[in-house]
Amino acid sequence: MTRAARLLQLVDALRRHRFPVSGATLAAKLGVSLRTLYRDIASLQAQGAPVEGEAGIGYVLRPGFMLPPLMFTEDEIEALALGSRWVAGQPDARLAEAAGHALARIAAVLPAELRLSLQTSGLLAPATAAKTVDDEAQLPALRQAIRQEQVLLIHYTDLNDSVSTRAIWPFALGFFAQVRVLAAWCELRQGFRHFRADRITAIEPTGRRYPTRRQVLMQRWREQEAIPTPPA
Repeated sequence: MTRAARLLQLVDALRRHRFPVSGATLAAKLGVSLRTLYRDIASLQAQGAPVEGEAGIGYVLRPGFMLPPLMFTEDEIEALALGSRWVAGQPDARLAEAAGHALARIAAVLPAELRLSLQTSGLLAPATAAKTVDDEAQLPALRQAIRQEQVLLIHYTDLNDSVSTRAIWPFALGFFAQVRVLAAWCELRQGFRHFRADRITAIEPTGRRYPTRRQVLMQRWREQEAIPTPPA
C-alpha cells in the first residue's frame, strides 16, 4: 500500500469515530506499527488536517474536514482504469472519447506514485461489444434524453419486423455484450418497456419533459421488473 493510500485510510478510520480512538486501535485497523501510525498522524496534522489528541489518550478528527480532491486508494485507481478501458470498448464513440479525456484529467492532478499506478494498471477490458452503425448513431441522443428527462418519439422495429411509433420516457441504458437496451416508460403501452438500440430506426425529440423524475421511474422499474436480459 502506498503512503498516500494509507493516509487516506487513516482519515476514513478517524471519520468513523465520534470520540477519541487510541493509536493502537488505529494501527491495528491499518495493519501498521504504532510508530508508523504516530508518523502518519503527524503528517496529516502538518498538512492541515484537524486531528486532535495525543499518544496515550487517543485521536479524533474534527467534524467538517474535507479530503483533498482526487485522492484515491490503489483499488479505486484500478477501478477507474478498468472502467475507462471498458467504456472505451463500447460502440458509443463520444462516450469512449469522454472516458479517455476524463482519465487524462484525473492523471494530470494525481500524485506521481498514484499517476503511475493509473497509467500502468494491469487490468484489461477487451472490446467485446458488437458495433453497428445504427446502434452507434442513436446512443448519444438516447443518453442526452435520459440526462434531460425528455420524452422521445421513436420508430421501432420489433423482433417480428413490425414497425411502430412510440412516445417514451427513457431513463436507463444498459450496455450488454452484444446489444444496448433502453429502459423506458411507454405511453402507448402504459408500462415499462425495453427497446434494443439497434432496432430504433429514428428518434424525434418532442421538446417535452416527462412528468415523473428519472430517479422515481428507476425505483418503480426496479420494484416491478427484474434486470432485463437483452432481447434476441
